Amino acid sequence: MNLGGISDMRYRSPVTDDYLSRIGNLIRDARTHRGYTQAQLASVLATSQSAVNRIERGHQNLTLEMLARIGEALDSEIVALGSAGPMHLRVAGGTTLSGSIDVKSSKNAGVALLCASLLNKGTTTLRKVARIEEVNRILEVLGSLGVKWSWLNADNDLELSSPEQLDLSAIDEDAARRTRSIINFLGPLMHQHNEFQLPYAGGCDLGSRTVEPHMAALRPFGLEVKATEGSYHARVDRSVSPRRPIVLTERGDTVTENAVLAAARQPGTTVIRNASSNYMVQDLCFFLTKLGVSIEGIGTTTLTVHGVDDINVDVDYAPSEDPIEAMSLLAAAIVTSSQITIRRAPIEFLEIELALLEEMGLRYDRSDEYLAENGHTRLIDLTTRPSTLHAPIDKIHPMPFPGLNIDNLPFFAVIAASAQGQTMIHDWVYENRAIYLTELNKLGGAVTLLDPHRVLIEGPTRWSAAELMCPPALRPAAVVLLAMMAAKGTSVLRNVYVINRGYEDLAERLNALGARIEPFRDI
Repeated sequence: MNLGGISDMRYRSPVTDDYLSRIGNLIRDARTHRGYTQAQLASVLATSQSAVNRIERGHQNLTLEMLARIGEALDSEIVALGSAGPMHLRVAGGTTLSGSIDVKSSKNAGVALLCASLLNKGTTTLRKVARIEEVNRILEVLGSLGVKWSWLNADNDLELSSPEQLDLSAIDEDAARRTRSIINFLGPLMHQHNEFQLPYAGGCDLGSRTVEPHMAALRPFGLEVKATEGSYHARVDRSVSPRRPIVLTERGDTVTENAVLAAARQPGTTVIRNASSNYMVQDLCFFLTKLGVSIEGIGTTTLTVHGVDDINVDVDYAPSEDPIEAMSLLAAAIVTSSQITIRRAPIEFLEIELALLEEMGLRYDRSDEYLAENGHTRLIDLTTRPSTLHAPIDKIHPMPFPGLNIDNLPFFAVIAASAQGQTMIHDWVYENRAIYLTELNKLGGAVTLLDPHRVLIEGPTRWSAAELMCPPALRPAAVVLLAMMAAKGTSVLRNVYVINRGYEDLAERLNALGARIEPFRDI
């Protein structure tokens, strides 16, 4: 039995109050992530709102039965029975890393390609797919719809084959609610069903993220969606098709993907403007061209998609490497003052980050460029040098590609904390993510929250070991882990499912470089 860091309160009386407070915070975060009010959670649990309020403030005794019920209601691994995966990480910090490490394939590209496989009636083979929890959840959903899939080998090559007719009535709702990527089923499914529904999307807790940009992008294709009772109810009007270029109100990655997926099976030509040109969108477009869909403007903000009526192709495709993982490894080297070689780093999606780090004083060597297995993405091998960094002159903020990647921004928090001077980080995209960066204060950082989008960081930091609950957002959680690696002493990061959503064997791979990270479970 894995209790996710929670022991039975009745037998751990010396730490009951502390643990009740931690559990309360965890339950509150999981509830807000799920989009429940206290009253809605109380209704599901058949209790009162005041009881939920006491639980979240740490003022209510809890049995394992109640914890299990709360975990089930919130689809959160607050309590996991019979789980085989590690739930916590014990980090012996203060070590120096050395050696070489390969960047794994892109998580976000892999997820997009899994959704795109629904367009294909032939066999889809994807090479070196990131074997992470996010991918596992999507595969569970695909399997429940009737898609046959199998891992082919130890290299994580994956084969998928869709049935003639998907069985949407059998959808695995639990798995679907644990990934935001379920919303990217809308584009493919609208070509196969006149009416269908999908569970609300889950994933990281990053604040209020409206799905309206997705709806606006898909309405020109005749798709209307109503959100009621925890599901998206979709209806397709086949008489409607794009009459003019679609202008996305938000240059979002998944919004662009949904529009492209809808256009791929839409007869005729669809022009999509203000499209994201980010790495996962490019991989999706390269994949679709192998399915026979002609796409002009890949890598730009205007995509012209020539759709096809039917797709039945045996396709073999290798998504490119993950620039966010490459940035994670780069940050690990910086905060531990280490010299490591990061192989197969997708340089075209790291150029702004590296230019900024050079301005801050980072020294590194790089190889000549070479192509990824997809035949398009430019890669390099990058060797870091221990460097003394200083704060940048201007604030650090993300921009759509080719700007500094939105998902790479949190890593600059732990980097700035290691640099001399004050750094302002402005995360204008998400309401909550900057707040999670203040968790670095529990490890000795000096992070001041200016508002929900901005933090001021004072460095350099003398990191100190601590025990923390894992933030419920992927990149801030990884940032906390990196700070623990830099802190002398032993730290504990509890309930790390969110890290496993986006990284494959991260602790094991960092240990191969000299880190000392031990996965463990309480029971």
